[in-house]
Amino acid sequence: MMDNDTATDGPAGSDSAPGPGLRASLEAILLVVDEPVAEVVLAQVLERPREEIALEIRELAASYDAEGRGFDLREVAGGWRFYTREECAPVVERFVRDGQEVRLTQAALETLAVVAYRQPVSRARVSAVRGVNCDGVMRTLTLRGLVEEAGTEHETGAILYRTTAYFLERLGLASLEDLPDLAPFLPDHIEDGDEHAGP
Repeated sequence: MMDNDTATDGPAGSDSAPGPGLRASLEAILLVVDEPVAEVVLAQVLERPREEIALEIRELAASYDAEGRGFDLREVAGGWRFYTREECAPVVERFVRDGQEVRLTQAALETLAVVAYRQPVSRARVSAVRGVNCDGVMRTLTLRGLVEEAGTEHETGAILYRTTAYFLERLGLASLEDLPDLAPFLPDHIEDGDEHAGP
């Protein structure tokens, strides 16, 4: 019954194509956030009353608890975000630690290269350079200890990322100055606003 209501009630129901239900929309948003997101923000994005969002999100969190999922939905610092369930921490830790030896995908290698040569850099900038969304890959690189947060961008407040000492260790480099020069591998017609881009 709730699914029918969420598909038709409110401004979202006025769209020509029926979108996902409220619960699915909440899950989709919360899956990609890096920081807890407030109910009022979710209400604005989904064009629903805040009270409806608050009720649905609490029911969602309760359902994860009741089902014993490997993750839970927590209200932290005035917002909501997914977290790994506490009792699953040892398994996740083992996966991350053992996963360090797993070879990186092509997408991960490309993303890591962008961070290495453009650091400190925001995820949006990395995605712009690669032409695809890199959020998931950046999370993987962070979990593997190859990339870490390096403050925020003054203009946008976006989190900046840089490579880690572990990155240098894995590549056998003493410092970032030892990274190979990219110039021989770049096409002559490349356009870039950065000062280090040459003709």
